[in-house]
Amino acid sequence: MTAPILELRDVRTHFPVRGGFLARRDAGAVKAVDGVSLSLARGEVLGLVGESGCGKSTLARTIMQLVPTTGGAVILEGKNLTTGTDAEIEAVRRDLQMVFQDPYASLNPRMTVHDTIAEPLLVHRVCARADTTARVAELMTLVGLAPRFMQKYPHEFSGGQRQRIAIARALALNPKIIIADEPVSALDVSIQAQILNLLAQLVRRMGLSLIFIAHDLSVVKHISDRVAVMYLGKIVELGPASDVIERPRHPYTRALISAIPTPNPGRERTRKRIVLPGDPPSPINPPRGCAFHPRCPHAQERCQAAVPPLEKLEGSHEVACIRAEEIWQ
Repeated sequence: MTAPILELRDVRTHFPVRGGFLARRDAGAVKAVDGVSLSLARGEVLGLVGESGCGKSTLARTIMQLVPTTGGAVILEGKNLTTGTDAEIEAVRRDLQMVFQDPYASLNPRMTVHDTIAEPLLVHRVCARADTTARVAELMTLVGLAPRFMQKYPHEFSGGQRQRIAIARALALNPKIIIADEPVSALDVSIQAQILNLLAQLVRRMGLSLIFIAHDLSVVKHISDRVAVMYLGKIVELGPASDVIERPRHPYTRALISAIPTPNPGRERTRKRIVLPGDPPSPINPPRGCAFHPRCPHAQERCQAAVPPLEKLEGSHEVACIRAEEIWQ
């Protein structure tokens, strides 16, 4: 086994909550990411899924060091980014790039496509200014955009075209890892398929490692090698995509999969959907023990006693549920 290109060790990202009228004081913390351990292999696509508010985007920004960690370590090729200096973090930006969710907000409306894609090349001194136009044209062609449009502005493109521009910008520095934070959720269904196919082609062609974040398992299963399911800041299930999708072992994962619509109207009418009661608990004051137990149809009193660890059941399939084996045999 080769060493992973990226490793997360008990990563925690908490945001303090201030209270009080006259004297501001700490009133707790939002535990957006609360003890996540993951690894990413070279050339692997890792899907990260969960409902809104579970901490997926915060985890992505923590990996990128756009928000500081409260604890744990983010290790990229043996370098601990959480203890690195600003200069060291800037140096690894070439290897670690991000594609954001909203292509309308992630591009500067006052910059042409040429300037948007050329900016990282100039900031990191990858090529001379005289050579940037040729490199921009190459990147635009790579993502399926005609180079003749490079002097246009973002408002002159569709949503799918803007996301292609954002992907071209992320590829400009030949990164080793790309984090795509729900890159298709703001796009039409037909455009989603085009962007997913583009990302899959780029991973194969360039040997990229990809963390693909989404809340829709039907999207993730088509592109991912492994899938990690996140709930209230923790990973509750992790394993090969086929195992997690076809044989989910955590009650939360089963509920997510039951919500995937099927293209067969007859099957759609008869299939049983798992509806979870209530809302996700507050990350400021999470429940004792298993955070999912207030909504879990299989919860017992012992589920409140301790936080279940992420343990292997079979092969590389891991689940954080003390009843996983007895329920889903």
